[in-house]
Amino acid sequence: MIHDTLARALHILDPEDAHTATILGLRLGLGPVDRTPDDPILATTLAGIPLASPIGLAAGFDKNAEVPTAMLRAGFGFVECGTVTPLPQAGNPRPRLFRLREDRGVINRLGFNNAGLGAFATHLARRRKTGPVGANIGANKDSEDRIGDYVQGLQRLWGLADWFTVNISSPNTPGLRALQTRAALEELLGRLAEARRAMTGDYPVFLKVAPDLEDGEVETIVETVAAFGLQGIIVSNTTVSRPGALRDAQKVETGGLSGPPLMALSTAMLARFHAANDKGLVLIGAGGVASGADALAKIRAGASAVQLYSAMVFEGPGLVTRVKQDLAARLRAEGFASVNEAVGAG
Repeated sequence: MIHDTLARALHILDPEDAHTATILGLRLGLGPVDRTPDDPILATTLAGIPLASPIGLAAGFDKNAEVPTAMLRAGFGFVECGTVTPLPQAGNPRPRLFRLREDRGVINRLGFNNAGLGAFATHLARRRKTGPVGANIGANKDSEDRIGDYVQGLQRLWGLADWFTVNISSPNTPGLRALQTRAALEELLGRLAEARRAMTGDYPVFLKVAPDLEDGEVETIVETVAAFGLQGIIVSNTTVSRPGALRDAQKVETGGLSGPPLMALSTAMLARFHAANDKGLVLIGAGGVASGADALAKIRAGASAVQLYSAMVFEGPGLVTRVKQDLAARLRAEGFASVNEAVGAG
């Protein structure tokens, strides 16, 4: 409760300054610690990775892999860091992060601001391995070979992360989402597959997609992801659409919308991927999760695990514990003996 109160108190600051202060506090060891053992009903696996719970931290919170251990201590079952690009980049001009208080949502146009692969790799190498941590990799805005950037990210971090997410769905890097088309995706995943074959060890690789896909694109992505040996898909990134029910005046800001206003759209897209998924791919549900009910809705729509981030802006870090407890209770109330039993239950 104390940490939740402090998180809300940070709303007196600009959103990005508040986030910087949060990361600093976590680095200093001032973050919350969830000492309650996870309910056994929440135990599951994700592409072969054992999870104490299916509630993970989405990429975007810890861009430079500075505090994954602190977020695992806070109660997350797994943590995804990034997005990281080969070279450091400042991102888009500020202001570029906006709280939609009336809608409990967030709009960002950060533009992959991060300290680059060198710093990211150093942080991962130094971390205490207390739980699963993944790396979300991207391309520099001004890169002449964006696909090469993804290959470089995979090669540099191979062996340091427990899985990798290929982020081609951020709306804040011009032209990035074009990599979701068949020809571009085949080239990207082909070069990544070649790089994977040349390295020792095997780690799951996921593709992160947008919630704004057109008819036919879902099936194409499923086929291509499976053909090139990836293990799964994260559905979804932020949306460039604006639901008509938004009330906050800042809804007019450009960028990707996240938080509860994204829940319905992202879950509908997740269900489309589940329906098209005849390849045995793992699906991870992201976008709008703010409660155990939301988490279960994602799982019933086809997700083996879920990720959240934006809801903590308004609810504080204690949210993850509440979501886990609520999810466990709902699983039992609906007659499920495990998370896996509920996956795709409709």
